[in-house]
Amino acid sequence: MRTRRDVALGRLRKRPEFLAAAAGRRFHTERLTLQGRRRPETEAVSGLRVGFTITKRVGHATERNRIRRRLRSAVAEAGFAFAAEPVDIVVVGRRDALSAPYDILIEDLSRGLKAVTRPKAPGRSPDQATKPAPETARERT
Repeated sequence: MRTRRDVALGRLRKRPEFLAAAAGRRFHTERLTLQGRRRPETEAVSGLRVGFTITKRVGHATERNRIRRRLRSAVAEAGFAFAAEPVDIVVVGRRDALSAPYDILIEDLSRGLKAVTRPKAPGRSPDQATKPAPETARERT
């Protein structure tokens, strides 16, 4: 049986990778924000890749690093089910992640991963509007 330690999650390292993930779906809680996208099948990289962002507004370096360590560990547990999927995720840590119970972080991440990695609906392109444009009087005649 595979454990979470057997699964190596990839890392996002370059700014364009972070920006591409940020252009995808989002999931918010008061402890974190997840941004993610499914990678195209043409990319050679496989599996889940994760990047972390914690801004200086959150606190001093020691606090930001503690938040990053907690989130990295929680992603390893919650991301176990998504380890084989071609997905890029950016985890934006908030100050409440510092004092939140670890089980709550894992729950937030697992709910967020499900929401962010959900495949697109068939037959819809991202630039299609959800509602058709209303007809004008000129078009009807």
